[in-house]
Amino acid sequence: MSSYVFAFHLDRVLGLNRSLPAVLRTFRDHILPYRFTDGEPRPAVWWDPDIQHLDDKDSDQNSVPLSWVQYQKLLRAQCGNQTGLSSEPCVGVLHAEWGRLALFDFLLQVNDRLDRNCCGFTPDPAELCVENRLNIKCGNSKELQLVHILVRKTDPSRLVFIDNAGRPKQSSSNLNFRLLEGIDEFPEKAVSVLRSGCLEHLLLRSLYVDKEFWESRGGYTALRPLVRLVEERGHYILQHIRNKRIHLRRDL
Repeated sequence: MSSYVFAFHLDRVLGLNRSLPAVLRTFRDHILPYRFTDGEPRPAVWWDPDIQHLDDKDSDQNSVPLSWVQYQKLLRAQCGNQTGLSSEPCVGVLHAEWGRLALFDFLLQVNDRLDRNCCGFTPDPAELCVENRLNIKCGNSKELQLVHILVRKTDPSRLVFIDNAGRPKQSSSNLNFRLLEGIDEFPEKAVSVLRSGCLEHLLLRSLYVDKEFWESRGGYTALRPLVRLVEERGHYILQHIRNKRIHLRRDL
């Protein structure tokens, strides 16, 4: 999905640096299945063998098992600041990482990590969370699980963002504010980009570097409205920061 490429560029422009590199390319090698060589450009995402996966086959999309209830507890514990990373309820991930993830997922409206049950917005009937009846669990927080919570074996205190297919065209009247629940700090650098008014220019310039993505997705005319939607969500983030008096953390 080309949204992976869009997400990678947004990650870098904001200075988060947590997404795996992704480009859009057309594949022609005969050793690949036809669906990859049909002339349609497809995303190529950097494979990182250092990503840690659980041995449990039912939860191998995570580095750590994490429920919504435990997630909210570890946010309050401020792991790495007020509570040791190896102490309950922490899972070894620095507190600041969750602010990065929440900001990124809100801008792209990625629900699959923090809200796979679609509890924070009204999902389309075709959504997997509706087809698989995951959304009927929203009334019981104890049943809600987080997925794609991943770290590297060599750097387990920092998250890695994968599967960043969001909803770039999600209506502003149906945004998922649950993604921000419990977050009490955001990265200062990313917020400064949102405040600067330069996000549109910086993101379009970055996307232009991937010429195949740029040309196959309609160039400036088609991409500018998507970028502006993300920028609009940035304004909601800034309003949220003001309303909640959320702390901005300077990257070390």
